[in-house]
Amino acid sequence: MLDHEHGDARLYRKGKTASELRFMGHTLTDNRNGLVVNAMVTQADGYAEREAAKAMINDVRQSHEEETTLTLGADKGYDAQEFIKALQQMNVLPHVAQNKSGRKSAVPDAVADSEGYAMSREKRKCIEQGFGWAKTVGHMRQVLVRGLEKVDQMFVLTMTAYNLTRLRTLEQVRLQGAR
Repeated sequence: MLDHEHGDARLYRKGKTASELRFMGHTLTDNRNGLVVNAMVTQADGYAEREAAKAMINDVRQSHEEETTLTLGADKGYDAQEFIKALQQMNVLPHVAQNKSGRKSAVPDAVADSEGYAMSREKRKCIEQGFGWAKTVGHMRQVLVRGLEKVDQMFVLTMTAYNLTRLRTLEQVRLQGAR
């Protein structure tokens, strides 16, 4: 979530915090290296995360052959029947955390019991590293531009910079492994 004081920002509350004017930043990351493969900003509402995820997956799907099965790891906020069905229609395995608090999860048990699902669960926390970097180093906690389009441009540029720092780290790891 990106704090913003003007323009197209909407009141939004996450958890038990007070409502504030915000945009929502969304990223799609590669499980293998933790690189951001897609990023976008939307107006904050109750559906923005799932709608953004579907749009970003659709972009990625266009760069892969149709029969290639992709996986999507996400937190339990994405465990909604409509979203899981949309993923399955796009040939994407839903490695979404099951939300079983007082209801049945939309994620099939066969998927949740798989080895790949367990691996995705471990990698899921890597997504937060990019957001932490963007808020502290990338100055995205309180943006200085107005309007959805400008905030989106700033966010995409910031996540690109995050990828560059991540690539430097990956290169250092690769070089140490070659010794």
